[in-house]
Amino acid sequence: MRPSKPLALLFTLLLILPLAAGAAKKKAKDEPAPPEDTSKMTAKTFKGLELRGIGPALMSGRIADLAVHPKDQSTWYVAVGSGGVWKTTNAGTTWKPIFDEQPSYSIGCVTIDPNSPETVWVGTGENVDGRHVGYGDGVYKSLDGGATWTATGLAESEHISKILVHPEDSKVVWVAAKGPLWSGGGERGIYKSTDGGDTWTRTLGDDEYTGANDLVMDPRDPDVLYASTHQRIRTVAALVNGGPGSGIHKSTDGGATWRKLANGLPKEDMGRIGLAVSPQHPDVVYATIELAHRKGGFWRSADGGESWEKRSDYLSGGTGPHYYQEIFASPHKFDRIYQMDVRLHVSEDGGKTFERVGEEHKHGDNHALAFDPKDPDYLLNGSDGGVYESFDLGKTWKFVANLPITQFYKVAVDYDEPFYHVIGGTQDNNTQYGPARTDKVNGILNSDWLITLFGDGHQPAIDPTDPNIIYSEWQQGNLTRYDRASGEMIYIQPQPAKGEEWDRFNWDAPILISPHDPKRLYFASQRVWRSDDRGDSWRAISGDLSRGLDRFTMPMAGRVWSYDAVWDLYAMSKFGTVTSLAESPLVDGLVYAGTDDGLIQVTEDGGATWREIDTLPGVPEFFFVNDLKADLHDADTVYAAVDDHKTGDFSPYLLKSTDRGKTWKSIAGDLPERHIVWRLVQDHVRPNLLFAGTE
Repeated sequence: MRPSKPLALLFTLLLILPLAAGAAKKKAKDEPAPPEDTSKMTAKTFKGLELRGIGPALMSGRIADLAVHPKDQSTWYVAVGSGGVWKTTNAGTTWKPIFDEQPSYSIGCVTIDPNSPETVWVGTGENVDGRHVGYGDGVYKSLDGGATWTATGLAESEHISKILVHPEDSKVVWVAAKGPLWSGGGERGIYKSTDGGDTWTRTLGDDEYTGANDLVMDPRDPDVLYASTHQRIRTVAALVNGGPGSGIHKSTDGGATWRKLANGLPKEDMGRIGLAVSPQHPDVVYATIELAHRKGGFWRSADGGESWEKRSDYLSGGTGPHYYQEIFASPHKFDRIYQMDVRLHVSEDGGKTFERVGEEHKHGDNHALAFDPKDPDYLLNGSDGGVYESFDLGKTWKFVANLPITQFYKVAVDYDEPFYHVIGGTQDNNTQYGPARTDKVNGILNSDWLITLFGDGHQPAIDPTDPNIIYSEWQQGNLTRYDRASGEMIYIQPQPAKGEEWDRFNWDAPILISPHDPKRLYFASQRVWRSDDRGDSWRAISGDLSRGLDRFTMPMAGRVWSYDAVWDLYAMSKFGTVTSLAESPLVDGLVYAGTDDGLIQVTEDGGATWREIDTLPGVPEFFFVNDLKADLHDADTVYAAVDDHKTGDFSPYLLKSTDRGKTWKSIAGDLPERHIVWRLVQDHVRPNLLFAGTE
């Protein structure tokens, strides 16, 4: 299990600095001094250090795609939403990460060349449209089974959903690029290469907001292709997951030209569309189509897409079609279709009816499926919980437990003895808590890890004076206090009084234990709450600290959208919320709060009065506050990590104020481009030693 890169960097720096200094003293006197290395980060600096995996291994993480070697069913490539590409040559007994040296860690799809199985294609950038989604930098190609990689273009696509290789000519490749999620432009649509990826030509899509969600091929004739286009735009506030650009298209000349299909399909604006072609009868084409207000359903064509029949109202559910809408036709039985969803669904009658596939001991939120062409009972599944195998057509599942890709939102530590613990809220895999070390001869075990709360875990905190008191939350501010000694869990989310406005909690609401009193908690919705008894009671110490905007009247893609647009309300976080809190450890009652709509608020009197900051130098308006940190050594200094990536700007914004927020200056310095700054930590001894955790 490897820590995330920001944490790995922090731990490595703490270890290497003393070691490097000691090594320098041992050089022989007559040995010429090497030229001074003025770079801050080099591979040489970290050579010889190995990170120590501590877990957890009881859960895995979000899978984007699966590819199985056509001649060796035990060789799999697994594309991870935010964990690179992993390869196994023994059906999951052991794994090797094969994409870690590339610039992107977020993966949308992986494809094996059917003509040359050692040639593997990867599309970077997750193929979901969620609140927290990693972005990529185009298409990559390996000629040696993933040992080495070459970037082959479409660097501005950000999200790739599908790659197809011509079954008879490896130089012909098609890519379905969804394109940027948070802005217009970029590279989006269907692209074709006839020279193995050296050059690309877009043949479908536009320059604004319409990309491609899916691409499938007629197995009889590779010149016959079907593509679904997807028009969508997301902001901090909202997601419009469809528009007039969404549709189903057919090509009969290998993707050079396309014709939009319409007969029998919905006439209103469509959203995300998943496609499949029947392997047994390729004139039969399937489509799952999202419409406005979470409606839509399943369509089937029996004449190569020329006419369509709606078969049912079934649509992927949960947080919304933006997260699923992928379908797979069984190679073993005609009209058996699997649809990805919170629970895996299957139809045995071409989409007329759908039933759940048995998932009694399996993680939900399904995204990928693969088959064994020789075994009709075999399924290989990828979900938010990792990879699963079934040998009885989904009745029971075997969990591949050794794929270490758990996706953490935020982590915290305690002061327990003899070994401190680490706790982190994870994407759809609960809040997980485990030891940093152990005196057991076999090392840290799964049984050493605890689940302190279900659901999507977010920011945790542990009482610094009592390591048994653990605060955990699931999405949108559902806060709990867990007593490790007794196992008791109490729900402690603050509630509005009678007649007060309902509280808007961010998807990842901030919690803070006061550095002045461990019984004092700060928590935030659109206002800041304070408790002096560990959450048993609360009082609001602010009013609404946000701008109070109406998300549905805010322009998106240059216009205000109507009620009938393809909104995905379930996909949205609450908006106009406080996202970050900090209190000075030197001045009681000096509290900072940052919002998701471009404000930093300061109180110097414990909340009696607040001072608003709505502009920062060099930062676009309506920034998102990722992190605030009050200086540990100077009462007047505060740091802010802010973010504008939800307008398509991935620049690192890191600022410092030495007058309690009245004036600011950038300290982003030489941080790399396209690296959102998520977290800032200051050393407790050296005031100028700062650690930034970035994308």
